[in-house]
Amino acid sequence: MDIFSPVRLGDLELANRVVMAPLTRLRSGRAGVPGDIVVEHYAQRAGVGLIITEGTYPNQESRAYAGQPGIVTDEQVAGWRRVADAVHARGGRIVMQIMHGGRVSHPELTGTRVVGPSAIAIRGQVHVGGGRKEPYPVPHALTTDEVRATAADIVAACERAVGAGMDGVELHSANGYLLHEFLSPAANQRTDEYGGSPENRARLGIEVATAAAAAVGAGRVGIRISPEHNIQDALETDPADVRATYGALLDGLRPLGLAYLSVLHVEPAGDLVQDLRARFDGPLVANSGFGTVTTRAEAVQLIGDAHAEAVAVGRPVLANPDLVERWAGEHPENAPDTATFYASGSVGYTDYPTLTGSRS
Repeated sequence: MDIFSPVRLGDLELANRVVMAPLTRLRSGRAGVPGDIVVEHYAQRAGVGLIITEGTYPNQESRAYAGQPGIVTDEQVAGWRRVADAVHARGGRIVMQIMHGGRVSHPELTGTRVVGPSAIAIRGQVHVGGGRKEPYPVPHALTTDEVRATAADIVAACERAVGAGMDGVELHSANGYLLHEFLSPAANQRTDEYGGSPENRARLGIEVATAAAAAVGAGRVGIRISPEHNIQDALETDPADVRATYGALLDGLRPLGLAYLSVLHVEPAGDLVQDLRARFDGPLVANSGFGTVTTRAEAVQLIGDAHAEAVAVGRPVLANPDLVERWAGEHPENAPDTATFYASGSVGYTDYPTLTGSRS
C-alpha cells in the first residue's frame, strides 16, 4: 500500500491516506461561528483523504481560545453545515474534532467558570484576545455529577456535528485539554471514580467514547491521544504509568470498534505507539510532530512500512491546499507563513496558491 491509495477508517471511505491534522486557526470571531473564509479554507483542502477540523468547543465553559469555533448554538451548527456541504461538493470527507478545553482557558474566554479534573492551575499565561495575556486561573474541580454532565455535553456536540453534515467526529483526548487532563496524574488528583488509578483516570475517555459511539455510530468516531507529550502541564513522565494508563484507555475503547485512533507522538513507528495500536486493534492515524513538520518522505515511509493506515499532516496542508497533488508529482511546496497562523482574515489562510496558480 502507499499513501495515495484508498483506505477505509470505520465508516469513512478515504480516497488517499493523507489526513489534514486539526489546526487551530482562530478565524470564527467572537460568536464562534464559521463564516465564509472558514468555508473556503476547508473546501480548498478537500483533496486530502480526510479533513479533521480545528478543535471545536462543545459547551460554553469548554471554550479555550478567542476566535475558536463552537458547535453549541444553532448559528454555529448552520455555519458548520456550510463547511461540510462545501467539502462534500468537492468530493472530500470531513470530521469535526470535539475539544473541551478544560483548564486551558480563562473566564474572559468562557464567559463563565473554567473547569478541570482538579483545582490545579497551569503554570503560565493564556491569550484572552486583543493581544492580552492573563495568568491561567485555578479551575473549578468538577464534581462527579458534573463530570457526567460534561460527558453528556460532549456527546450532544457529536450529535450536532453529524447533524450538521459532518462525516464523523474526533474526540480530543490529547495536548493537555480536558480528556487528556483526566489521564494525566499531574492534572488529575481526584479521589472519586475518575481519579487515582490508571483505570480510573481512563474512565472518562472510555465513557465519552462509548456514549458517542452509541449516539452517532462507532464507525464515525475517532479519538486523538498524545502520550508523553507533556504539554500544558498535562505531564506524563513515568513510562510505566503511561503504559498502564493508555493501556487501560485502549482496553476500554477496543470493543467499541471506533473508526480510528490518532496518536501524536515523536516516534510513531516506535514500541509505545505500535503497542497501543495493537491494543486498539483498529486503524491508526499517525502524527509524528506538533512543533515539527511531517515531510512527504516520512509520510510515505510510515505507510510503506505499514506503521499506520493514514498520516495526519499539519503545516504542509495549511500552506498547500493541493498537497496531495504536489506530493504525488513531487512538486515544490509553499512555505507556511507562521505570522498568520493565529491571525484573523484571509491572509495566510485562504490565499496560498495551488500549482495552477489558483487560490481555490
